[in-house]
Amino acid sequence: MSTPGPRLFFDASALFAAIDSDTGAANALLCLAESGIISIIVSEQVIAETERSLARESPRSLPYYREALRIIGSNIVKDPLADEVEQHRGIIGHEADTPIIVAAMKAAPDLLVTHNSKHFIDDPEVARKSGLKIVAPREALAWVRDRLVPPE
Repeated sequence: MSTPGPRLFFDASALFAAIDSDTGAANALLCLAESGIISIIVSEQVIAETERSLARESPRSLPYYREALRIIGSNIVKDPLADEVEQHRGIIGHEADTPIIVAAMKAAPDLLVTHNSKHFIDDPEVARKSGLKIVAPREALAWVRDRLVPPE
């Protein structure tokens, strides 16, 4: 069920925002994925983290979460193996995020989308070392629009 067009890897913060808010940029990206215009990719760890956070902070959103997983479909990638994570230790300052970065690297998306500025965006070394373009949902939405809307 892979979709042509832009491929965006969502971390748990972006997926949570897409589900919990029906007005934000992350939700708009999810709607574009539902329309088949873009692909959203997540890892197994992202799914688990998002579900735990929603159950704790926004249980009313869990039915929407299950619908989001249907939209994402076959774009769920396996978590990296322990030796792959170890090989990339130090790629990000917050070690718990290393499996997310490695999963995104393996998926080779156009963008890694996150609300986690502190660990992902504010440290330019994370993007440099991973080779990923890392942006917030707002920037991702603008990037997608630039590619999909023909210039006048």
